[in-house]
Amino acid sequence: RYLNSDFKRLRRYAYTDIPEPNFDEYRRKSLKDAETSSKRSADERRAQRSIVSFVGCVAGLYSFKAHLLHYVLFMSPSRDVLAEAQLEVKLNGIPEGKVLIVKWRGKPVFIYHRPQSIIEQERAVNVSELRDPETDDDRAKRSEWLVVLGVCTHLGCIPIPNAGIIRGGFFCPCHGSHFDAAGRIRKGPASTNLEIPEYTFVNDDSIVIG
Repeated sequence: RYLNSDFKRLRRYAYTDIPEPNFDEYRRKSLKDAETSSKRSADERRAQRSIVSFVGCVAGLYSFKAHLLHYVLFMSPSRDVLAEAQLEVKLNGIPEGKVLIVKWRGKPVFIYHRPQSIIEQERAVNVSELRDPETDDDRAKRSEWLVVLGVCTHLGCIPIPNAGIIRGGFFCPCHGSHFDAAGRIRKGPASTNLEIPEYTFVNDDSIVIG
């Protein structure tokens, strides 16, 4: 009776505490590596997997970069637009009293080399009497140079330099708007002055528009 009870107490009904053997390292050994130990071939396979994974990640990153760069370049402005974004103009070839007309972003730009008499004429204007009040100093970064868009603010016609009722001013032949030598509206249907583009002086002899 005692032996039977001891046998029942020692009998096991499950073997869940015993780890399952892993034979992957042996199964994955090729016939070529039959002479190599399992541990050595397993280390070599791990190294190969690491190298392949690294190369694959690097190739994937480069592919993603190229794909992303394609979309960035597709959405960026074209070369002709970038070329017109800024325009450098030499000033030393413009005689005093003359207007140079250049094309910038598809629009004409008037660069007026104003003589001293014109500068004094525009500075003497009573700003309070103007339709769109601006002083001459507000219109010109350097008194001898006036840079304005050659587009009438009424309906977009191109004014004629050194024409109109104001000496040294601009006249729009389409609907009769008169602008003075600072590009300010003095008579006619235009409601605002000629627009001044963004520009900077690189030196005394050149400017960059845009």
